[in-house]
Amino acid sequence: MAHLLFSYGTLRLPSVQQAVFGGPIPGEPDAVIGFELSELRITDPSVIAASGSDVHPALIPSSDPTATVDGTVFTLDDAQLAAADAYEVEAYVRVSFPLRSGRQAWVYALGDTAS
Repeated sequence: MAHLLFSYGTLRLPSVQQAVFGGPIPGEPDAVIGFELSELRITDPSVIAASGSDVHPALIPSSDPTATVDGTVFTLDDAQLAAADAYEVEAYVRVSFPLRSGRQAWVYALGDTAS
């Protein structure tokens, strides 16, 4: 089964795609609306090693309903989506959000953002 996954952060990095998926994953530009970026401190050594940073972006609701966060939409199979889930730390949850393009995609957001 094919899954759309929107990334605004480290899953777009070649080093992370190599570590998580075994190589590059093609994607298309898109955005989520009504959100902005914050930062999350990461402590998982494998995630830090893959991304090269212990600070990752975190999607949070914006007070401006027209705010957008640009990123990339990837089409993943079941195994790739499971690999992405395994890479993301537990502070993030995978939720379905509408994108600027009108498509619906999975997005990793902070746990309290999903409600």
